[in-house]
Amino acid sequence: MQKERISILGCGWLGLPLAKFLTGEGYRVKGSTTRTEKFDTIRAAGTEPYRILLGDRVEGDFAGFLDSDILVVDIPPGRDEDAVGNHVSQISQLIDALVESPVRSVLFVSSTSVYPALNREVSEEDASDPDEADSPAGRALLYVEEMLRSETSFRTTVVRFSGLIGYDRNPARYLMRMKEVADPEQPMNLIHRDDCIAIIGAIIRKGVWGEVFNASSDVHPKRREFYAVAAESQGLPAPVFADSELKAAFKTVGSRKLVDALGYRFLHPDPLAVARSVE
Repeated sequence: MQKERISILGCGWLGLPLAKFLTGEGYRVKGSTTRTEKFDTIRAAGTEPYRILLGDRVEGDFAGFLDSDILVVDIPPGRDEDAVGNHVSQISQLIDALVESPVRSVLFVSSTSVYPALNREVSEEDASDPDEADSPAGRALLYVEEMLRSETSFRTTVVRFSGLIGYDRNPARYLMRMKEVADPEQPMNLIHRDDCIAIIGAIIRKGVWGEVFNASSDVHPKRREFYAVAAESQGLPAPVFADSELKAAFKTVGSRKLVDALGYRFLHPDPLAVARSVE
């Protein structure tokens, strides 16, 4: 039986290795970039490259790119106050094109920044009001999640990843730019790129559409512990931690629904083990 054709909108830090993985699984994969100079890199991943730009207007062969069965959307919103308007405009253009395309299943890469800090574990039902998200990017993502999920010409599954780690996203790199680590007692919500790719692969393989999933590693180390371990593993000076009597609001992200639906076991369940490693 021939496998589905998959297009990946956004071949960046996550999208490019995902394309390589899916190609290795036997899927025919197309990948988009905004820069033609990345074409050779995308081809090296066994993927057909397309230049697609969603701005004031669509640039590129959008119809050819969307001539697929499944679309993975991995284009994060900006971090400024215009994030909502800009991202809504991008996804509106995308939806208009999707309705006219053969795509019938969409996987939207979102973020746990859609959740407010509720001082407890949050589940998928806790993100209902974009104005309560913890950043402009979180508000933008929640708006466009709803836009995609409300369409009936295709089914959308949303995966809300926590903070991305692994490979060149080593915590020691961030430490070198920090004067001090703020909110050292806050729990962290993190996920390794290997798990992101494996989770997306499992959703596609099992055909789990029309769902919303959190995806965050099992263990939630405190910022104090995580950055201390990272500094020690890289031979860096011990980090300086901010001393504040006021405890910042927090959240921990639970992935129980994802684990149950996919039968998934995290490849990197403990971010402290990642912090100790040298990748």
